[in-house]
Amino acid sequence: MILTRLDDDKAQDIVFINLKYKSAFADGLIIASGRSHRHVGAMADHLLRALKEGGHGRAKVEGLPGCDWVLIDAGDVIVHLFRPEVRSFYNIEKIWSVDSGHLGPAH
Repeated sequence: MILTRLDDDKAQDIVFINLKYKSAFADGLIIASGRSHRHVGAMADHLLRALKEGGHGRAKVEGLPGCDWVLIDAGDVIVHLFRPEVRSFYNIEKIWSVDSGHLGPAH
């Protein structure tokens, strides 16, 4: 559901990293970019609404005021939404680079 929502919102460079046997804090990370502060904020807002409407409780969120890097803790999955410059600066994909599955550009 999260990947579909991000694809619908035209997220860029969506990456899913499977953490199922690598970490106790989550089963997976999703990392995606938005074109601007406004795009990142809109994607985060839409995703938070979809999670709530889908019965996944109230996700925890950090970074909404600035929308450079928004982190959404949806329980088993942690979502990182970035502006491209911020994403390349922090490069968090590299930390988990083994067995990361790049989904390619959003369609």
